Amino acid sequence: MRWEIIGDIREAETIAAGPGVKARRWLHKRYGGKRWRKCKGKATLRLSDGTMREAELHWYEATGIGRQELKIKRYLD
Repeated sequence: MRWEIIGDIREAETIAAGPGVKARRWLHKRYGGKRWRKCKGKATLRLSDGTMREAELHWYEATGIGRQELKIKRYLD
């Protein structure tokens, strides 16, 4: 299912950093970078069928690389 973020991600927080990020070796091989963090936040999404939903998102990010591997963890509405 395709989706897009409408507006900004709210209440973003880091849930793991450094050695706590279990996928860091894979992330380094795929995207480069060194200091990976796993983050979560809330956002309004537009789904492929046109509906708007509130959802909790998880993603990885590193300085200079930005957000990668965004995924919907759960819907909030």
